[in-house]
Amino acid sequence: MPAPPRAAGAHLQFAPADTLYSGAAMATIAVLSQKGGTGKTTAVRTLADILRRIDLRVLAVDLDPQANLSDYLDVDPEASPTIGDVLVDRAQPRDAVHGGVIPANLGLAESELMLGGKMGRELSLKKALRELKPGYDMILIDCPPALGLLTVNALVAADYALISAEAQYFALQGVEQALQVIELARESLNPDLQWLGVVLNIVDMRTRHSREAFDSLREHFGEKLFEPTIRASIAYAESAERAITILDYRPDLAADYLNVADEMLRRLGMDDARTRLGALLRRSEAAV
Repeated sequence: MPAPPRAAGAHLQFAPADTLYSGAAMATIAVLSQKGGTGKTTAVRTLADILRRIDLRVLAVDLDPQANLSDYLDVDPEASPTIGDVLVDRAQPRDAVHGGVIPANLGLAESELMLGGKMGRELSLKKALRELKPGYDMILIDCPPALGLLTVNALVAADYALISAEAQYFALQGVEQALQVIELARESLNPDLQWLGVVLNIVDMRTRHSREAFDSLREHFGEKLFEPTIRASIAYAESAERAITILDYRPDLAADYLNVADEMLRRLGMDDARTRLGALLRRSEAAV
């Protein structure tokens, strides 16, 4: 499959993976994609589950007005306050944490419009999370499937950006568009922001299409592409419908996310957490 035309962000330069990570115990990670349907929210939900199982204190932030992450994590739809209330100063951040999640609802779309006229609007989420950070080992932010003000807020608040891409023809363009927004956040408001890498989702390596999408990303981004990929399966939707994590519903598929989590922790320098993750990996491999 020929590579699609290079997008405007193709020139962006980031340090090699082995030079990025300080090994700090706490990290805030914004998980983003250029569009919907890339498995981004499932990634946040499953990674949060994995990290909690190895005794990390994880806060999940739903920054998508569709509120799929809140639903996946079984937050009461009537839970209040939400992230939208926090961003427009209607509530304190600590009051919006419900069972380790700051949820969203459709009201977040209205809050985003209100943010547009607020001084320092790009800093709203960073300020909100500042008081919560000491209580967590990791904060995972599920960004909306658009590269707008909410996503910029997430990138300004984050230490790292993780891009989710679907194994399809325009994956390269989607990643490069996301990189442009990451670079914008770095240049203007968050110079310490680092690109953690890109995870390829909804993959069927038996098909030429998926293999070529992977190879195209590898050619352009090298080691920034996570080697582990996430297989396409209806089981993810089934597990969400039944409110059962994929780790319990299909342990064989869970191996994909366990390997992604292991690679993420390696890049973050969190060796103790990786050691604890090893036990989950071995159980998953035994189930295959």
